[in-house]
Amino acid sequence: MLSILGLFLGLGLLAFLIMRGYHIIIIAILCSAIVAITGQLNLYNAITDTYMAGFVSFFKSYFPLFLVGTIFGKFMEETGAAASIAHLIVSKLGKDKAVLAVTLACGILAYGGVSVFVVGFTVYPIALMLFKEANLPRRFIPGTIIFGSITFAMTCPGTPQIHNIIPVKFLNTTPMAGTTVGFITAVIMLVIGQIWLEKMIKTAVNNGEHFVSRDTDNIKSNEDKGLPPGLLALLPLISSIILLNAFNFKVEVAVLCGNIIGIIILNKYVEWKKLCDDFGKASVSAVNAIANTCAVVGFGSVVKAVPAFTILVDAIVKIPGPPLVGAAIGVCLIAGITGSASGGMGIAVPLLSPIFLAKGVAPDALHRILAIAAGGLDSLPHNGYVVTTLNGICGESHKDGYGPVFWLTVVLPIIATGFAILLFTLFPNLP
Repeated sequence: MLSILGLFLGLGLLAFLIMRGYHIIIIAILCSAIVAITGQLNLYNAITDTYMAGFVSFFKSYFPLFLVGTIFGKFMEETGAAASIAHLIVSKLGKDKAVLAVTLACGILAYGGVSVFVVGFTVYPIALMLFKEANLPRRFIPGTIIFGSITFAMTCPGTPQIHNIIPVKFLNTTPMAGTTVGFITAVIMLVIGQIWLEKMIKTAVNNGEHFVSRDTDNIKSNEDKGLPPGLLALLPLISSIILLNAFNFKVEVAVLCGNIIGIIILNKYVEWKKLCDDFGKASVSAVNAIANTCAVVGFGSVVKAVPAFTILVDAIVKIPGPPLVGAAIGVCLIAGITGSASGGMGIAVPLLSPIFLAKGVAPDALHRILAIAAGGLDSLPHNGYVVTTLNGICGESHKDGYGPVFWLTVVLPIIATGFAILLFTLFPNLP
């Protein structure tokens, strides 16, 4: 009983302190200590061995992916390639489709492997301009960007994003695992989410809301002078996806090759004197990003070592219905507690995979369900990307801007997960 109380105390305190803005590395160690003491583990060994084993293991496995992904995103940002892709979509759809243009711009960049933080910073000025021209309430900009970045795009088959890559190692699958159900679910999330978003905005406009300018706004015109051609800018993204899925390149190699191809074909837009400095800054960002995730995974390693966790896992495994339901609930809850889909998957996938494979679940189906389900509760208010996009990029408070984020990136992915489970259950032989 003490172990169970300590487990929930540690988990609750972790989520609370992250939401209050405390640094994850410090509070992860603190909360690990609470779990270890109440679970009657040796405190010193729990931190220096168990916690650090989880921390270092995740770093070793995924730092190359974090590194090349962050450098790739920095390259797309500095050359103007990311902005060019966004302008291309806007020009094709028209300004009357401003909201859809922002969603698709974010989705294409995220699916191609660009860091979501880079996506947010890149697309925000364009979104701001489009929302102003359409006189739409600016509080919906964060929801539009986050929806486009972390729902259908990040969990779709074929993407080099880490959420789609973590299950590969433990399930011996490929990034295209669960192809048919994965793409169907992604389309459903995009269509339903976009209709839902547009309806929320329309309701707000009918209630008298409109765009309100701020002194801090730096709204640029839709001028694309100095940017690479949009179709040319897409080639590095397309290259990495093709190399990953058609030629079975390792994900890190595929993204790196996409970056090299980008440097070659976009060389006239590269500031060579700044290139090493830009990549150095991206490397530092990669270390910070993965260290934060490793801290959560280290905490999860301590959690897995206490008796209470075995009880909770047994309860999840025994949830009635298709086995995929238990797997989805498990990864969704852990991602929600940690405030991170990748952190949650880093904890849940190695733990749950052998259990549900032993229950007869197909590896491809389990891969896709874990990827989609991790994108549900992960974007609660304490999620790092949500906080950064709302407050840091868009300058909106949680009170004003989080509502659309909740419906589109928490509720919608949970619904999509249920639909994907239904498809896998009714049609288990789908490719």
